[in-house]
Amino acid sequence: MTKFMRLVWHEDKKAKLSEISNSYRSGREVDDVFKIEPSDFNVVPGSPFAYWVTPNVRETFSRFEKLENEGVQALHGASSKDDFRFVRLWWEIDSTNGDKWFPFSKGGEESAYYMDFSTYINWENDAREIEAAALNKYPYLEDANWILHKEQPYLSPVIYQTLRARKLAPYLTPKGCYFGDNGFQISVPEGCIFSYLAILNSSAANGIFSLLLGRAGYAIYRNGTARKLPMPPIEKIEESGIENLAKKIWATHKKLDSRNEESHFFNANIFFEFYKKPEIILNELEDISIVQREIDELSYSIYGLNDSDRSSIEAAALLDFDDSTNESTEASKDFSEDETSSLKTQLCTWAVGVVFGRFKGASAITEASLWNEGDPLDPLPAKSPSMPSGGEEPASIMVDDEGHQHDLPRLVEQVLETVDEQVSQDLRRWLRRDFFQFHLQRYSKSRRKAPVYWPLSTASGNYTLWLYYPELTSQTLFTAVNDFVEPKLNSVRDDLNSLRTKGGSRSKQEEKELEKLEDLEQELADLRDTLLEIAPGYRPNQDDGVQITAAPLWSFFRHKPWQKVLKDTWSKLEKGDYDWAHMALNCWPDRVLHKCHEDRSLAIAHDVEGEFWEEVEVPVIRRGKDTGETKLEWQPKNLSEAQLQVLINQIRQERSL
Repeated sequence: MTKFMRLVWHEDKKAKLSEISNSYRSGREVDDVFKIEPSDFNVVPGSPFAYWVTPNVRETFSRFEKLENEGVQALHGASSKDDFRFVRLWWEIDSTNGDKWFPFSKGGEESAYYMDFSTYINWENDAREIEAAALNKYPYLEDANWILHKEQPYLSPVIYQTLRARKLAPYLTPKGCYFGDNGFQISVPEGCIFSYLAILNSSAANGIFSLLLGRAGYAIYRNGTARKLPMPPIEKIEESGIENLAKKIWATHKKLDSRNEESHFFNANIFFEFYKKPEIILNELEDISIVQREIDELSYSIYGLNDSDRSSIEAAALLDFDDSTNESTEASKDFSEDETSSLKTQLCTWAVGVVFGRFKGASAITEASLWNEGDPLDPLPAKSPSMPSGGEEPASIMVDDEGHQHDLPRLVEQVLETVDEQVSQDLRRWLRRDFFQFHLQRYSKSRRKAPVYWPLSTASGNYTLWLYYPELTSQTLFTAVNDFVEPKLNSVRDDLNSLRTKGGSRSKQEEKELEKLEDLEQELADLRDTLLEIAPGYRPNQDDGVQITAAPLWSFFRHKPWQKVLKDTWSKLEKGDYDWAHMALNCWPDRVLHKCHEDRSLAIAHDVEGEFWEEVEVPVIRRGKDTGETKLEWQPKNLSEAQLQVLINQIRQERSL
């Protein structure tokens, strides 16, 4: 018999060890001491020292088949090896382009039952560009399937567990998605997916899984470990009715998510329902906690665990968590965070979206809650329910200029008036000082920053153009100058001339106004000149993503952290780090096209593969010997430098580069 002392939940471990040792020597019964036969650990795969649970919990590994023996597979997903190049947030690309960009479940933060996937991956032509980039980076490999894993059941529903999490808490990945390698995925028969989702999200499964990890609490979850998890027969799980409880939690999470404008399921009707009665949010979260407790009760019964077994599991699960682990406390915390971020602020950001045409206007808001949870396995929509379906003309440019017909603060106020809402703060001041930071934070996920409303300001910030990223074209900067900056500059000059003609008769107030207008005139002239300098080569392409597309405009952003990100991005573009981008081809066509002859993935990115590369038949060599067999292999065309330059000039002429 071996004795184990559990000290992980004590701050002063040295003092506790001394206390336990002294008590034990005196013959007194001591908490935190476990007496286990070492052979008892053998029932758990790998024989981890899982001493903190009862024998009955450990014996689940002998009573039940392993997860994969129940007709289930633990899978390993794809990696792009260059997410900045191949992964985007769904609002920064044309998500209706279903031939190139596909939803990509890549892990992220812990999210039990439900997750809205913000990331998309470039899987065009069966991930041809990713594959070519990998082979260019690792030329000693015959193929790139070690990173793509094309044998996996992509586009089919799976259950996804993120790699690093405080507990086993997988979520549903619906049809139409690719999935990543940052965790593990579980493929189950489609009709059983919610039964498995429920049992895997239970505290019983989490406690048993922790034995495989040799610990409870924050851990790393991989598919090799998942395969060993004991799983009761699916018939027994389904008989319990646990499936419907999981569906209820999933639907509630989806409804709560639909109040967020960056979600695929953003529904302004639901947002206003929560806005008018924010206590509903707390009620919905409490409902989730109640249903989860019911799932936990059923799961212990399904696994054949009694109250003592449950106590040993749940005591261990509390070790690495503070009070926020309690579900009702979590609900309060989430609600508190909603209050902090301010429903009023979210209301104003919705109004900005209405002005630009990103969201439907007030006429689409109804008193009745038009909520439809839909089929959980359906592919993600290309647009949220509150986005226009087509036919409307979104705005590409607004301005912070009082009295202008496209004055953003005034138009936002008008939208708020249509829903009988007013904001107490100075809306113009909020848009100038606070809005972009809030917007940048909300539209940054999965290590990508992708704001869609861009404030381009003069040095003082007294004049700001607002550009809407999805509507940018090669003419946008010219339009900004011709329709906004130039007329404003002319107006300022007219006012200056009026004041200057007064000469010495100007009042002190007029002198101050003169000085202010002179500064504004210079700033507007600088803004105009810089925009006109950038405009001829500015050809935005959504496939580049927000950061690349905004990089040439870095000096116009007053938000310093974002300005730094863009300035660094522009420097890397200049150095050639991102020559896969359309922006790089537009600005440095000779350099990029030369590289297309060296790197097939760049040729694919710029649609010139056929011009620079060809498939040739080469001998198959194994262990240094010619096997007599042949295979097709992509190689750069044999072009002299002169021929290469002629080809590059021809492409530049055809594309007006």
